[in-house]
Amino acid sequence: METAQRVMTRPTGAHDRLFYGGMAVALAITVLVGFAPTYFLKVFGDGSLTTIGGKPFTPLVHLHGALFTSWIVFFLVQTSLVASGRVAVHRRTGIAGVVLAAAMVVVGVSVAVMSAARGTAPPGVDPLSFLAVPLFDMVLFATFVTAAVLKRRDREAHKRLMLLAYVSLIAAPIARIPGVLPLGPFAFFGLAFVFILAGAIYDLVTRGKIHTVYLWGGALFAASVPGRLVLSTTAAWKAFATFLTS
Repeated sequence: METAQRVMTRPTGAHDRLFYGGMAVALAITVLVGFAPTYFLKVFGDGSLTTIGGKPFTPLVHLHGALFTSWIVFFLVQTSLVASGRVAVHRRTGIAGVVLAAAMVVVGVSVAVMSAARGTAPPGVDPLSFLAVPLFDMVLFATFVTAAVLKRRDREAHKRLMLLAYVSLIAAPIARIPGVLPLGPFAFFGLAFVFILAGAIYDLVTRGKIHTVYLWGGALFAASVPGRLVLSTTAAWKAFATFLTS
């Protein structure tokens, strides 16, 4: 009877640390699985390093890899600090996260534009059209991180926004998992959306409703996929992409 009472009075979000820590690990594993054959293993091995379009890697691409790998470590550290109750340290190190995120956006956009200018894209895809995919990834990432910083005192919104920021980048490694890229963008973006869906389901189970961050953030992420694909075929986008890469 006493045990049942303790379970019934367990505070809302009692398993949040376990859930968000588990999501951080799952996302990190996804990145490693996706990029290990094409980047991580080759950096320390003898294989030739080439992009998804078969182009050789440049120093800027390596900087891109270093920054985005640092994000994996940062996210794991931040969730670990919260899980261990070291919230004050989590908040102080958050400043470094803001600087890292800003650098990621600058370098991410630069790499995307440089890659399009070099003709880098998946086989059979126009590089100027493909430019819409990584650029919108950066737009979503910057949007979610900025919102998370603005909502840093709202713990419930902040952690969900940070998760959405991470998920906005996860389609790239998912696309590099063997067999996924040929399925097309709706496949690898759909698999990325599973992480958002997991958060929404967790909210339903633990709160009885989905947090508004997942509702508008998930809708924005989902709408961006067909939106960027349609936009990338327009003459206006081609002109804009040509301006950026010229």
